[in-house]
Amino acid sequence: MRTVTVDFLKATPVNEQEVELVERKGIGHPDHIVDAIMDKVSQKLSQYYLRNFGKVLHHNIDKALLVAGTAETRFGGGEVTKPMLLVFGDRATIEFNGKKIPVKDIAIGTAKEWLTQELRFVDPDKYVDYQVEIKPASPQLSSIFDKKEEVLRANDTSAAVGYSPFTPTEKIVYETERLLNSPQFKKEFPEVGEDIKVMGYRYRRELILTVALAFVDKYVSGEDDYFIKKERIKSKLHESVIRDNSFDIVRVDINTLDERGSGIKGVYTTVTGTSAESSDSGQVGRGNRVNGIISLNRPMGTEAAAGKNPVSHVGKIYNFLTHRIATRVYSEVEGINEVYVWLCSQIGKPVNEPLITALQIVPHKIADLAYIEKKAREASLRELSGIKTLIKDLIEGNLSVC
Repeated sequence: MRTVTVDFLKATPVNEQEVELVERKGIGHPDHIVDAIMDKVSQKLSQYYLRNFGKVLHHNIDKALLVAGTAETRFGGGEVTKPMLLVFGDRATIEFNGKKIPVKDIAIGTAKEWLTQELRFVDPDKYVDYQVEIKPASPQLSSIFDKKEEVLRANDTSAAVGYSPFTPTEKIVYETERLLNSPQFKKEFPEVGEDIKVMGYRYRRELILTVALAFVDKYVSGEDDYFIKKERIKSKLHESVIRDNSFDIVRVDINTLDERGSGIKGVYTTVTGTSAESSDSGQVGRGNRVNGIISLNRPMGTEAAAGKNPVSHVGKIYNFLTHRIATRVYSEVEGINEVYVWLCSQIGKPVNEPLITALQIVPHKIADLAYIEKKAREASLRELSGIKTLIKDLIEGNLSVC
C-alpha cells in the first residue's frame, strides 16, 4: 500500500518572505570532507560486495570524525606540523560465506583517493593519519540483506523531507561556491583554497553574501598582496552575482575577521587550502543536505545521508527521494509555487512502500486545486515506482550527498 496525502498550505513562498538565510559548505570544508569520504567508502564497499557476492551487504559508515591537525602558516608558504586524523566509525559486514572482506583497506584507500583527487595541497600519506573503528554488523540488521527481494526492507524507522524549487538565493549560494572551486577559477586565482563557506542573507531584494575563503599561503607574498588579491576575488564574485536580476542590491564580503596591520595573524591563510589542517574539525552530518545547501527557511530532517548503505537505509534513500518527488511534482504540475514532500518508513517494511508520502503544496493564488491534487499524487507514485533506479545510481556513485 502506498498512501499519498496532499495538503494545501496558505503560506508565503520562501522567496517572498522578508528574510532568507542559506548556507553552503565547500568541498574543502572539514564537514564536507568527512561527508564526501564516508559516502565514497559506502559506494566502494557496495561495489565490492556486488562484485564478490552478487548483492550489497549490510554496512553504515555514517559515524566519522576528521580531527584537525596543526600547521604554521607563513607568507610565501608554511608547513603542517601535525597531521589531521580521520576516524572511520560504525558497522560493516567484514566476513561473508567464510571470506574475509578488506573493509579497513577499502576505507583508507578510498579516503586517500578522494583526498588526492579533490584537495590540491593535501598529501594523504603525509598530512593525514587514519583510524578505522568499523565494527561487525548487527546480526538482526544483517538478516535484512539475506532476503531474496528485488527491493529490500527498511533497516530503520526514519523520516525525511525535500522540496522544490530552489529560490534565487539558494541558487546563488550554491553556484557561488561551485564557481570558487571550479578549475577555471583556480587557474585564475590559485591562492583560493578548497575550504569555502558561503552564507547568503537576503532581506527583501537585498542580498549579502558572506564568504569564508581559505587562502593558500604559498601564493601570498605578504599582507598587502593578500588584501589586493582578496579585492580582486571580491570584484569577480560581485560581477558574477549581479548577473542574476533577482536582487536590487548585492554585497559580497570575504573573510570579515581579517584585520590589517596584524600580519599573518590577521588574515585567513592555510598551508593546504583547508582549515582542517589546524583549526576546524569535521563530522558526518554537519555538511550540506543532499541538494547541496543548508536552507534555514526550509524544514530539514535529522538523518545524515553520507555513509549510509544505499539499498535499505531510508536515512539515505528517502533524503534523495523526497527531493526527487518534489522536483517532479513541481516540474510536471501547473499552478504550484512550492512543494514539500515528507516520507516516513517503518523498519522491516519494503523501502518502496513508505508508511506515508505526504505532500504540502503552496499553490498559486488562482489554481485548480482538484487538478493539482490528482496530478501531484500521480507524479509522486511514478517517482516511487522508480526507486530501484535511484538505488542503482547511489551504488554507482552517480549522486552526491553534499
